[in-house]
Amino acid sequence: MPDAPLTTRFQDPDDTARFAAELGKRLHAGDVILLEGGIGAGKTHFARSLIQSLMAEPEDVPSPTFTLVQVYDGPACEIWHADLYRLTDPNEAIELGLEEAFETAICLVEWPDRLGDLAPDTALTLAFRAEPDDSRIMTATGPGWATRLEGLL
Repeated sequence: MPDAPLTTRFQDPDDTARFAAELGKRLHAGDVILLEGGIGAGKTHFARSLIQSLMAEPEDVPSPTFTLVQVYDGPACEIWHADLYRLTDPNEAIELGLEEAFETAICLVEWPDRLGDLAPDTALTLAFRAEPDDSRIMTATGPGWATRLEGLL
């Protein structure tokens, strides 16, 4: 039986950053976070916040919109941040090395619909939606993730 979706509201960017930092403490190699939502929904802010929370030294975390992938040395494994918006075929994700990274790194993937069937079945999907009051609604789904998210939402 799949986990029921978990939904929360982030009142401001600081709420999102706090959640990202707390989630980051619970991640390990092989965890894949699929970030869904339209442009401006908060995907990149979430990814930046999570990555920065795991870095020993403060580091600039640029959006991988043009590079497609940014890789960071995390405390226990690499952290991959991918923005697949410009991909036109799932095979392009293979060329980026994402399949291997899904097994060995913490991966944050924006525009995961571009992965097609390559998206791991065990991934956590975080769907962001911007609200008229500038808050964000986030819905989390993924097999086995309800237990791992317990106490965060």
